[in-house]
Amino acid sequence: MAEKQPSDKPESLVNFIPPKFSFSLLHPKYWGVWLGFGILAVLVNILPYRLLFWTGRGLGFLAMFVAKKRVHIARRNLELCFPDISGTRRDFIVKENFKNTGFALFESAIAWFWPDWRLKRIVSYHHVDRLTTLEDQGRGTLICGVHALNVELTARCCALFSPGYGVYRPHSNPAYDFIQHWGRTHFGNIMVDRKDLKGMLKVLRKGKKLFYLPDHDYGQKNSVFVPLFAIDEACTTMGTGVLVDASKCAVLPVSCFRTGGRYDFRIEQDISHKFPRRDPEGAARVMNKVVEDLILRGGDQWMWVHKRFKSMPDGKNKGIRYK
Repeated sequence: MAEKQPSDKPESLVNFIPPKFSFSLLHPKYWGVWLGFGILAVLVNILPYRLLFWTGRGLGFLAMFVAKKRVHIARRNLELCFPDISGTRRDFIVKENFKNTGFALFESAIAWFWPDWRLKRIVSYHHVDRLTTLEDQGRGTLICGVHALNVELTARCCALFSPGYGVYRPHSNPAYDFIQHWGRTHFGNIMVDRKDLKGMLKVLRKGKKLFYLPDHDYGQKNSVFVPLFAIDEACTTMGTGVLVDASKCAVLPVSCFRTGGRYDFRIEQDISHKFPRRDPEGAARVMNKVVEDLILRGGDQWMWVHKRFKSMPDGKNKGIRYK
């Protein structure tokens, strides 16, 4: 199957203003950002993958002794989601999760700086035809993934075959934001602002693809509270159901977890028929079940350090305690 190249980048359908380079980004206060990304770009391109792997995991292990608050958050999330697993098993998953978090720094750099030929050497692709067939049919596609630690790599793998749109949250540091946007778009993908619902719908109605992550706690606004693992009322975005209702798009779950030294990039079958129409809570229940299945494929590679259950349905407290 012929791959799309960066020159095949589709014309933007949304009014997204990308961060522009200016000489103000060269101010000394941003030198650390430029230096850090410069070093990452050099390292991932000159060092073998296995050395990057062990170096990243080593850094992640050392981070456990510094980021103790995040260690507690990860343990608390696992305790809430899987109350029946032993403390020993939980501690093992937390340790592996931190090691993988350290390596995720290099995985993001791989996604942004590696050429296509080198990336293809470490990725196995499954059922990509499900993605390209829908594109040929002109049907909009919502590609739903999860916040795996290598989420940048997942998005890059999608672009290898057919560039699309990704939901974008600007970074507060202008230099970081410029580099982040460049990294996510220079292989063909286009960004749409996370608040631009009309833009997302336009993308889907025009038969294009939208990469979407519905698995985090985005706050009570535009959310419902439905089960996720052992939590009966997990704050869950209504966005998936809204997009499916309004665009009649296909919904393809996607995952790209690492096993050994290879990544298993997998596109699942269309599940849009499972979403009840005009039922935000029902749609969120369907999506959360898919999220559970995806996370369980690589449980130690999901973002457990995120406060997933910080919002509660009554709005009178700060959510489940992480202290």
